[in-house]
Amino acid sequence: MTEVIKTDVLVIGSGIGGLYFAAHMADHARVTIITKKESSTSNTNWAQGGIAATIDSSDSTDLHIADTLIAGAGLCNRDMVELMVTEGPGHIRRLMELGVQFTTSSDSSLHLGKEGGHSRNRIVHAKDLTGREVETALLEKVNSHPNICLLEHHFAIELITEHHLGIKTNDITCYGAYVLDSLKRIPKKILAKITMLASGGLGHVYPHTTNPDIATGDGVAMGYRAGAEIANMEFIQFHPTSLYHPKAKSFLISEAVRGFGGILRLKNGDSFMQRYDSRENLAPRDIVARAIDSEIKKSGEDCVFLDVTHIDPDKTKEHFPYIYETCLEYGIDMTKEMIPVVPAAHYSCGGIRVDELGRTTLNRLYACGETSCTGVHGANRLASNSLLEALVFAWRSCNDIREQLPSISNSMDFPDWDDSGTVSPEEWILVSHNKREAQQVMNDYVGIVRSDLRLQRASRRIDFLKEETEAYYKKTRITTQILELRNIIKVASIIIESAIRRRESRGLHYTTDYPEPDDKHFLRDTVLRSF
Repeated sequence: MTEVIKTDVLVIGSGIGGLYFAAHMADHARVTIITKKESSTSNTNWAQGGIAATIDSSDSTDLHIADTLIAGAGLCNRDMVELMVTEGPGHIRRLMELGVQFTTSSDSSLHLGKEGGHSRNRIVHAKDLTGREVETALLEKVNSHPNICLLEHHFAIELITEHHLGIKTNDITCYGAYVLDSLKRIPKKILAKITMLASGGLGHVYPHTTNPDIATGDGVAMGYRAGAEIANMEFIQFHPTSLYHPKAKSFLISEAVRGFGGILRLKNGDSFMQRYDSRENLAPRDIVARAIDSEIKKSGEDCVFLDVTHIDPDKTKEHFPYIYETCLEYGIDMTKEMIPVVPAAHYSCGGIRVDELGRTTLNRLYACGETSCTGVHGANRLASNSLLEALVFAWRSCNDIREQLPSISNSMDFPDWDDSGTVSPEEWILVSHNKREAQQVMNDYVGIVRSDLRLQRASRRIDFLKEETEAYYKKTRITTQILELRNIIKVASIIIESAIRRRESRGLHYTTDYPEPDDKHFLRDTVLRSF
């Protein structure tokens, strides 16, 4: 018998978008949050850099908008960018009211950093652990709110729609989700008037990523299977500078280090970014990542180096205490020696397509944060716009839902999760092998530099893994590992299909067969839907 939970609003995910949304939604409705591990495990918690906001008198919304549009390589939705940039500063104030302690200057004003692609200092931060500071404050608010129930170790399996009643329709409505309680190993059915997908990113579709282990693209995969439109999944941002060390799990070296004066160099000490862009070390991430990739391939070395040894050591330790201490743990004193770095999968600019209120193409289903595609990032995300986007559109969704809730019924019944005929998982080697193989295929063929040949090879290999995995999934009792593998492979196939359709190079999507942008045919989003 499947346990049934009824709630007004179901939030899937506990990053900044889901928590900020839930904290404000709970003043108007009963909210249930599910998160597949601990509530503090998220991309937000790992975010070092900060939140971009036009606060300083030397800055303006027009400049922030222009920087965002330039980075987005022609694909940003300008109206959505204007909403984000204009409304952003108000949310910085709201976070401070919630207790977030941002770093301040000697005059007690907010200290504003600068990152690649930004023409002004506008990065609000909490030293180099901004995400953790923000998430801590939001979790405190969420855990103290009487209208919020937070369920840890609960993994969303599928969104509940009319299709689970055997009704075929293109006008699809979401009624909640089937969920696995991974500690008790039992399925649950959560019925909700509104569902918010805020399940984070997809970094673990690749073997090298700056993301935590939870980032397996679950929200995008579920949304796609339910029939939601997915947009711009070819644009995967590789962070240029993750720590290269045999024992480091792709630890991120924040872009703010380059904004602070860090210089990318080869092993022999030569700088090289001046050969690729006039902004040199402050060029947007896609340009820097391709430059590093090119230099590594030309030199045959395993990495390049980020140098801050010319900067006052005390200032480096003050601004980047977490990065400094972590590098020390790996035997690297960044104040005295260069940091070995390589690009790693970091952020997806695409996701479930939403409008200005966070509404997906499915009724009663919303999405925010990295799971969504609002159009603000275009073909390349400007640094520190991601947390800003999550705040702005989570808030807008909350306001929209608040007006709708009184008129929504939650009376429809759906069948329990059916695992009849399944057996306990035995072939764990198949799950782990297929995960490694899918990740390696994406690394080898769908990375920073692509081609038609590589993408076709990737498509064939992922199709085989998908067929094998689906057969195993249908006959085996569900586990977190099986669900993650299924989602990784589904998202991989969406990325590949999107990349094949874009026969040009733009932003984060670079292909050797079409090295130039083609505005005539491809100045548009790549949109996929399962049916």
